[in-house]
Amino acid sequence: MTDNNRYNLRGVSAQKEDVHAAIKTLDKGLFPNAFCKIYPDYWAQDPEYCNIMHADGAGTKSSLAYLYWRETGDLSVWQGIAIDSIVMNIDDMLCVGATGPFTYSSTIGRNKNLITGEVISELINGTQAYFDKLKQYGIEVHLMGGETADVGDVVRTVIVDGTMSCRMRRDKLVTTEKLDHGDVIVSLASYGQATYEDQYNSGMGSNGLTSARHEMLHKSYKTQYPESLDPNLPDEVVYNGKYRLTDPTETGLNVGQMILSPTRTYAPVILQILQQHFDAIHGIIHCSGGGQSKILHYLPKNLQVVKNNLLPIPPLFTMIQEAAGTSWQEMYQVFNMGQRLEIYTDNATAQSIIAIARGFNIDAQISGYVAQADKKEVRIESEKGIFTYH
Repeated sequence: MTDNNRYNLRGVSAQKEDVHAAIKTLDKGLFPNAFCKIYPDYWAQDPEYCNIMHADGAGTKSSLAYLYWRETGDLSVWQGIAIDSIVMNIDDMLCVGATGPFTYSSTIGRNKNLITGEVISELINGTQAYFDKLKQYGIEVHLMGGETADVGDVVRTVIVDGTMSCRMRRDKLVTTEKLDHGDVIVSLASYGQATYEDQYNSGMGSNGLTSARHEMLHKSYKTQYPESLDPNLPDEVVYNGKYRLTDPTETGLNVGQMILSPTRTYAPVILQILQQHFDAIHGIIHCSGGGQSKILHYLPKNLQVVKNNLLPIPPLFTMIQEAAGTSWQEMYQVFNMGQRLEIYTDNATAQSIIAIARGFNIDAQISGYVAQADKKEVRIESEKGIFTYH
C-alpha cells in the first residue's frame, strides 16, 4: 500500500490539497508571500501598522494524550496539548516577525462523558502557566478567554484549538520578498532540551500525528480504546505498530512521552535574532505541515532551495519510519525531521544566528542554500537519498 493510500484511508492528507484549492481565490492580504496573512490596521486605521490573526491547534495529538492519560493517569500530558495549540499559532506568527504582545483565545470541544473537568482545568491553567513562562523570556501573551463546548455528538474525545492575534508595525514585518539566490538556510533543531524546556524534546511538533500514532502503537489499543479513532477506518490502517505507550526508549522518555513532546517554541530565539539582525532576515519558515518542503508555498519567484546539510535525524523519526515503512521522500514532506524552523539570510548573519540558538541550547547549522532556477523546487540531499519537491 502506498503512503498516499494510507493517508487517504485514514482521512488525512500530507499537503492539504483540498484546503489550498478552497482558498486559492481568496484575498492573500497585504503581503501575499508572507507566512501568515497580513491585514490592514482596520481598527486604528494607521497605515504604519497592520494586524495579524491566526488560528491553529494541537490536531490529533489530543487523541494520543487521551490514550496516555487513560493508560497512566498522568494529567500533565494535557498541559502539553495546551502548549501545542499555542505554539502552532505563535511560531507561525514568528515567521512574519511578530514577537508580541499577542492575544490568545482558546477553543476546546469535548465529549463530556469522556473528558473530565480535571482535564479541562489542566488545559486552561496549563495555557496560562505557559504564558507566564514565556513572559520570563520577553514574550508577552494575554489570555482573552475562549470557548469550551460539550459536543459529544461531533467530537469523540477532545479537540484543542486557539486563535492568536497581534498588531505590529509594517516596517518590522518579515516576508520572503527579499529571498533570493545566494541566501543560506539556517536550520534550528526541534529536538534536545532548550534552556526553557523542562525535559528532552523528541522534536515531534503537532504534524503527522495520525500517521505516527497508528503506525507506532499496538493493535490492542483499537479494542481497548475504540473512542480514540474513527470507527469507519479500515482495519489495515489502525494501530499497526509494536509499541505500548509505556515502552522505554533510548532518550529516557517512554514511547508515549516521545510522541507527546510539547511542540517547541522558538519565540525567545527569534526575539533576539530580530532585535540584532532584522534587516538581514529574508525569510523565516515554520516547517510544520509540508515538512522540509514547506518553503515551496512562500518562494517569491522561481528559485531552487537546496538542503544538503540538514541536522541529524532524531530517534523518534527513525522509529516512525521503521514502524511504517514510509518512504524517506514522504517522511521529509510530512515531518520536520529534526529541524522545525529555518531562517534565510546571508552567510555572516547565519553564524550569529547559530550562536544565538546555541545560547538557548538549541542546535543549529547552515543546512543549505538558495540558487537560481527555472521553476520553484526544493532539493534535499541527505543520508537517506536525494529527493526533489515541486
